[in-house]
Order: sequence, then structure tokens, then C-alpha cells
Amino acid sequence: MMSGAGGAGGAGGDTAALDDPVGESLRGRHADLGRRLGRAATYLPGVATFSAVPADADAADWAGLARLLGPDAFADMFSCQASPPPDWEQVFVLEGRQMIWSGSSRPDQPHAPNGTDVVELDAADVPQMLDLVAQTQPGPFWPRTLELGTYLGIRDGGALVAMAGERLRPPGWTEISAVCTAPEARGRGHAARLVSALVAGILARNERPFLHVAETNTGAIALYERLGFASRKRVTFRGFRTPCLRP
Repeated sequence: MMSGAGGAGGAGGDTAALDDPVGESLRGRHADLGRRLGRAATYLPGVATFSAVPADADAADWAGLARLLGPDAFADMFSCQASPPPDWEQVFVLEGRQMIWSGSSRPDQPHAPNGTDVVELDAADVPQMLDLVAQTQPGPFWPRTLELGTYLGIRDGGALVAMAGERLRPPGWTEISAVCTAPEARGRGHAARLVSALVAGILARNERPFLHVAETNTGAIALYERLGFASRKRVTFRGFRTPCLRP
């Protein structure tokens, strides 16, 4: 069941912070990984392409974001509901949903096949992470995205075959993202193991997990529901291109 915004979020945080997860992250835990100009904010290049303006954004806010990004640049507005000026070109629209952890305790850890331990990934693993993302297309992931939080992986014969990590960090919450498994390693429960391990770590910090998923990804939605997530609300992800410089 989809619920409205706001309200108490239980252990970890108020769900109102989830209405602007990019802006809340850039004003707080990720301030050192972003840039701000007035009420506009965006992540540093290589970390993420997510940008934020307030829901009541005016012309000055959009002008500030355009200055931060530069001309003819991509602005991933995530789930921001504000509409940009008409000279901002729309690049994509994707319907999705926001899901929050509804469990009351640490999740059970799924059975681990022999030789496939969950490991924490670091900067040395980024080339393999980028290769896995290129194979599986789980969503935006860049060379410095690892700096947003903890990323976990599973190796098989030395090769990285699955990963998941922490992305947006609004107050009291941590988003789970980049959940992906190489085609040849699917059906072995890797995604469930990684998400469960991340949930346990987030809860241990007295924060609450949440995530976003494309509405068409029914398999992932079913998995997240089995693990203890519930749908909070539908969201629309949008990307735009800033205006070109006029001659």
C-alpha cells in the first residue's frame, strides 16, 4: 500500500526527510561531497549527477543550479517535483517507487554458498565495480560514487559478481542502491545477502534503510518486500539538460 509523505519514521528518522532525499543529503551528511549556490545544490563531478532545488524553486534557484553545472550539462533531478524553466531540455522520465524498511529487527542472513563471502569494497575495486555496473545497468554509478557510503560485494573465483551499497543519506536514513548481480551469477541469492547485510549495518547505526526502484522492475520489488521493505510512495525520476550559452 502506498502511503503519503510525512509522519514518524520509527527508529532512525522522520519520513518527511525522504521527500527531498538529495537536498537533505547535500545539506547534511554529504555536504563535503557537493557544491551549493543559494538554494541549489549538486554533487561533485564523479560522485553523482544528482542535483536539488526546493519544491518551491524560483528562477533564481534554477539559475543558481545552471551556474553550478555549466551550460549544456546534465542535471539528474531525481524525484524533485519542481519544474525547470522551459529552456531546460528534458532528457528522461522514469516512474518508480520509494520503499522503506518496515521490519522491526535485524534481517535473517540468507544462506551463503561456499566460497562467496560478502566483502567490503574499496577504491581498488572501483574498476571492477564500474565493469559490473556496465553489465547490469542498476542505475547511476560513477568513479567516486563509492565515497557516498559502504559498498559490499561478492566474489566468485576472484571476480566481482554482485554488489550493493549506500547512497543518499538524509537525516536518520540511509539509501540502499546499486544492487546488481552479473548475469552468470543470478539465482544464487546474492542480492538478498547483500541487501540484508547492508540493512543490518544501517540499523546498527540506529538509522533506517530505504531505497528506490523502477516501477517496471517487479522482480526487485518482490525481493525487497520479502526482505522487509514496504512501498511508501510513487515517485517520478527526471533528468534535464541545462541551457546552452547563447551566442
